[in-house]
Amino acid sequence: MSDISFEVTDGEFCILLGPSGCGKSTVLRLIAGLEQSSAGEIRIGAERVDHLPPRERDVAFVFQNYALYPHMTVFENLAFSLRLRRVASGEIEPKVRDAARLLEIENLLERRPQGLSGGQRQRVALGRAIVRQPKIFLFDEPLSNLDATLRASMRVELARLHRRLRATIVYVTHDQAEALTLGEKIIVLYQGNIQQIGSASEIYHKPANLMVAGFVGSPQMNFLEGKLDESGAHFECGNLRLDLSSVLQQKLPQFAGNPVTVGIRAEDLQTVDSGASWMSGEVEMVEDLGSDRFVHLKCDRVDLIARAGREAPFRAGDNIGLNVAPGQIHLFRDGKRVDL
Repeated sequence: MSDISFEVTDGEFCILLGPSGCGKSTVLRLIAGLEQSSAGEIRIGAERVDHLPPRERDVAFVFQNYALYPHMTVFENLAFSLRLRRVASGEIEPKVRDAARLLEIENLLERRPQGLSGGQRQRVALGRAIVRQPKIFLFDEPLSNLDATLRASMRVELARLHRRLRATIVYVTHDQAEALTLGEKIIVLYQGNIQQIGSASEIYHKPANLMVAGFVGSPQMNFLEGKLDESGAHFECGNLRLDLSSVLQQKLPQFAGNPVTVGIRAEDLQTVDSGASWMSGEVEMVEDLGSDRFVHLKCDRVDLIARAGREAPFRAGDNIGLNVAPGQIHLFRDGKRVDL
């Protein structure tokens, strides 16, 4: 892992986003003290904590696998960390019941983990962190073991919980839907390096490089690799020659003759009649997801995906046109975003 430096402000919901193996869980474990860094500093508030053992850092870690004690009831699981800290017995029950009320698991306090659903176990794991009232909550892919429907509802619950507690949260995920939904600040990691730090809108609409552009967004951003002609007005990709200046509303003489990558999101490709279009292609497949409909096309030798309206009667083999609204093209040079 390379040098990584970032700051999370008090009360902020910060997401560490990236593919498996990029180092995001390692960063979380370094903050918690479960792994030791070879250099640098970790500060919580004004206090440097990288030399402190985990129990003295005042952080709560919520694991992917819940890590509940199977022989204890829900009440005992919630109370366990308070007993370890030797909280007065008269204070434990009110704290436990307050957390249970917040998470709507009051009726589960006498059950054991094996009698709970995945969502209920996740609420108990959250409750065990909440009762401690730590300075920082650390979440390591806490929703990855839940089914898609439950993950969506738990995202809403986590957002509500954050608004109520105004807690400082560092949350690891590879799921971009979680990141874009929950994150006030998103840190995109890849191969141990920070690729971009920004809001959900900045990460999505102004990706810093090809890695971020390709990782964030579903379906993935369309990429066309080619070069600009000598005028800086036209983009050449195989047999495709596209009038880039008409979409960008400017020429790019500074990149004339240079290789560039054009990126276009599926929702920014407008399907039109092939007779009057910016580019055209042959439909290979129509992906109907109910709320969304995506058309997979082959344009010369380039594969593209466009979002289509519900009424569009496209079928495999049809030739259709594609337009792009002005300002909806992303340009990359040497893998990095070009601000236009």
